[in-house]
Amino acid sequence: MAEKNQQVYPLAPANGYTRSDAESLETADELKRKKRIKLAIYIGIFIVFQIMVITAMSFTVMKVKTPKVRLGNINVQDLNSVSATPSFDTKFTTQIRVKNTNFGPYKYDASIVTFSYQGATVGQVSIPKSKAGMLSTKKLNVEVNLSSNALSGTNLGSEMSNGVLTLNSAAKLTGKVELMLIMKKKKSSTMDCTMAFDLSSKTLKSLQCK
Repeated sequence: MAEKNQQVYPLAPANGYTRSDAESLETADELKRKKRIKLAIYIGIFIVFQIMVITAMSFTVMKVKTPKVRLGNINVQDLNSVSATPSFDTKFTTQIRVKNTNFGPYKYDASIVTFSYQGATVGQVSIPKSKAGMLSTKKLNVEVNLSSNALSGTNLGSEMSNGVLTLNSAAKLTGKVELMLIMKKKKSSTMDCTMAFDLSSKTLKSLQCK
C-alpha cells in the first residue's frame, strides 16, 4: 500500500534549472541580431574603404596632368659668327623631350619647334605625330640648323660684340591623355626655352626651359 501512495517527482535538469522555449527563442533572436550588427559593421567598413580608394585614385591615378615638352642637352657642331656684319649660323643636335607623368599614354599631333632671335624666326624643326607612354618620356633626336639671314632691325651686332648669342625656342603640342582605356582628356603642352651660346668657345653657355 505504501508503494501506491508514493508520489513521483520529475527528474531535475542536470544544470539545475529548466530552459523554457521562450528563452530558447530569445537566445536565437539575440544571435541573429548580433550577426546582423556584425554584417552591418563589415558593410560599413567596406564602403569606407571603397570611398578611400576612390578618393585616392581621384587625386593620383585619375588626375590628369599637363605633359611637358622641353629641349634636352645641346651639342654644338658648328657655330660661325661675324660681329661686324652682324650675322651667324649654327648647327647643333639636341633632344625634344615630351614628359608624361600620367597613368595613361599621351597621344599628340605633329607640331613644329620654332627657334627665334628677339621674336624673329631663325629656324625650325618638325615634331612628328607620336605618343608618350604612361609615366615615361618620349625622346626625339633632332639636328637643328639656324641662320641670321632673315634678321633685320635687331641689336644682334651689339649682343655679339659681347661674345654671347641668345636664342629662344617655342612649341605647342596638342593631344589627349587616355586613362583606363575609357577616359580621354585634351591637354596642350608648350615649350619656352632660352639658350645662350658663347661665341668665343663656340659652346652652349646656358639652357633654361619653362
